[in-house]
Amino acid sequence: MKRALPYLLIGAVPLSGCIGVAALPVGYAAIAGKNKIADKRRAKKAAREEAKRAPVKTADGQAVVLTNMTALPAPDGSVAAPAPAAPAAGKVPPGMQYLYGSGEAAALSYQAYLGVIDTIIAKSSDRAVGQAVFSVVLAPGATLDAPKFESCDKKPLAVVLDIDETALLNLGYEADDSQRGGPYDQSRWERWEKTGAGAVAATPGMIELARVSKASGVTLVFNSNRMATNAKETEAALTGAGLGPVEHLKNLWLQGDAGTGSAKDPRRAAIAAQYCVIAMAGDQLGDFSDLFNASGLDPVARRGLAQGRAVKMLWGHGWFILPNPVYGSGLKGDLDTIFPRDKRWTDPGPTPVAPVSAPAPTPTEKK
Repeated sequence: MKRALPYLLIGAVPLSGCIGVAALPVGYAAIAGKNKIADKRRAKKAAREEAKRAPVKTADGQAVVLTNMTALPAPDGSVAAPAPAAPAAGKVPPGMQYLYGSGEAAALSYQAYLGVIDTIIAKSSDRAVGQAVFSVVLAPGATLDAPKFESCDKKPLAVVLDIDETALLNLGYEADDSQRGGPYDQSRWERWEKTGAGAVAATPGMIELARVSKASGVTLVFNSNRMATNAKETEAALTGAGLGPVEHLKNLWLQGDAGTGSAKDPRRAAIAAQYCVIAMAGDQLGDFSDLFNASGLDPVARRGLAQGRAVKMLWGHGWFILPNPVYGSGLKGDLDTIFPRDKRWTDPGPTPVAPVSAPAPTPTEKK
């Protein structure tokens, strides 16, 4: 049995002179009510959309233009360059791939440190038989065009090394940096100096050098632009990597110990006053002389100095440089600075290759 629908009286309608009562289902009335509500909602939404399109004006009637700017421009009207986007998660920049992960970089490090070991053996032998030994630190007043070196007399032998990316690889810091992007942050580096001692590793070849130097009675002296205020933490980093014992101002010299700023020559002079420096190792030209960092030198001039008639003979013969494609003074220069104009090449595009015909068969004589 079907359930009868209830009916609702909705009005009187005249029928043939009589008053008739029209009756409609309650469900129809409910639908009509919902439609009215929906109409009101659509009207409100349309009004809001219209308001969005209408210009916004200030109190004095001037139109306000909305943009996607997140900061006001500088007073001079210049617009700052957008901050570099953070690299994709897990991606590592090519320079870091090379320095911290490649066999090629490890081989170059061993090549340098085996050269230092050879120097230790040779100079120790010279000293043992009474031969004069000279320092490889430039003497006061020397230039890169006319280098001069002083006799060591009886000073104890030493090798002077930079720390970062020379004696130690800053794996923890660089792993963090590889996932950030953006400019160098000195405050973050200082936090690294204070807390990162357990996240470094000796550069390939350094452990062997430390063993040979100790057996030969040659002191490893570190000259770094890490801060002297973090000396204890730097001692811990070197010792923890197997390069100790290290003591500040004895075989560890840091920024603030001598001279001002990042210049290393004042510290080199202080070290050379105590030791006979028979070899130096670093990843920047400034690890050998501040003359490479003189004001006004562009990459072409610095490269020329490194290849000078006298200086070029020091590489591998007292001065040992290691690769660093990640940061430093060597990462400068534009197209015209790096690539000579007379050595440019433009790809002419693919050249069609003429089809090669198959050789005609050689006729054979009938027998």
